[in-house]
Amino acid sequence: MESGEHPVTVFRQLDRSLRDHLSTLESLAQRGDDQTAIALARNELPRIVAVVRALLDQHQPDENGRCPTCRRGRWSRRAPAPCRAYIGAQLCLMLGEQESRHGKHLRSVG
Repeated sequence: MESGEHPVTVFRQLDRSLRDHLSTLESLAQRGDDQTAIALARNELPRIVAVVRALLDQHQPDENGRCPTCRRGRWSRRAPAPCRAYIGAQLCLMLGEQESRHGKHLRSVG
């Protein structure tokens, strides 16, 4: 193995596979015709919603309002707050809404 190369791990293979799948879906949604968009919405959207729900379920706050998945140490005294998974999901949704509105505005102007 050359210096600087990393062995292919199962995680890296899964990561690449998931990212490729998401890129394909994104490309089809942006560039596909109406029939493709409808098929994606009906077939892929429920699967993606299930994935997001499963990830967020793993980050449900405990009775103290802390995420047991993200909690650093057993005796962590951090204040109750949303974890990075929830914050990241919310930010992605908010940014996506803003981009959609901005894109619609640009299409109507152009």
